[in-house]
Amino acid sequence: MNLGNKNPLNVDLSNKSQSNGNNNSSVNELFQHVWNAKIVIATAVLAMFVRMGYGGDSASPPGLASTFDITSNTDDYIGKTVTIISKPFKKVGSSSFTVSDSRFMSGEPFVVVNTTGQPFDLPKNQDVKVEVTGQVRKLDIPKIERDYNLDLQDKYYKDYVNKPVIIAQNIIQAPTPGQITSNPKRFYGKTLAVRGEVDNVQSPVLFTLDENYLLGAEDLLVFLKPAQQEEVQKGQTVMLVGELRPFNINEIEQAYNVKWDERVKAQVEADYRNKSVFIANTIYP
Repeated sequence: MNLGNKNPLNVDLSNKSQSNGNNNSSVNELFQHVWNAKIVIATAVLAMFVRMGYGGDSASPPGLASTFDITSNTDDYIGKTVTIISKPFKKVGSSSFTVSDSRFMSGEPFVVVNTTGQPFDLPKNQDVKVEVTGQVRKLDIPKIERDYNLDLQDKYYKDYVNKPVIIAQNIIQAPTPGQITSNPKRFYGKTLAVRGEVDNVQSPVLFTLDENYLLGAEDLLVFLKPAQQEEVQKGQTVMLVGELRPFNINEIEQAYNVKWDERVKAQVEADYRNKSVFIANTIYP
């Protein structure tokens, strides 16, 4: 017996090895395709969260926080001034309302106490969000009443005692571009915060915000009041604060000492006659 022969059945091991190699290669390719698909899906989901306001701080006011984070990590926020953008849920007493993130994640609602000195009426359209800036505290009714000279009507707040509360120094509506353009009159005369993607740049101070989510809604025309160090770019996401007015290009030229090319002016007048313009005082690039 030839003990040195490691292949007594005379099987072609080279072909078998090649076959195994081909199989392994096919399996590896399959796994690679699956992995690539996962990366594509994950990237798309991340992009969606960023566009809808759940990621990225580049277009956010300083101190932007989610209500979910505040309720989940309350101790990290106590004493800090934050800005939230959220749907208001219900009125509490005469000067407060609750907010909570609910679209992609659950979180307990908590109270926003209005200490701005001005009454704030919740949006009639329940899909319109509000932007709130203020200090995070725990709801200690006697202390807050004493510090801010308020009467919080204890019976309305019993479910929120010792939970987080934002002592609001500023509260404004934060509609989407499409919510504004679909019914502009309800927003006239109000200070608003609007977030959107820059589109159709006519000049460094005149552009539109793209409406991506509300079916049938039009883009929002924006006039940017302050002079910027860098021009806004098409596709850039920005947060703007300002006021909505009926569009009159001659009034804008006179009021803000600007002059547009006659071709641009004629085109803008044709496109936006009898519509609205958002006069932006502040931009977060």
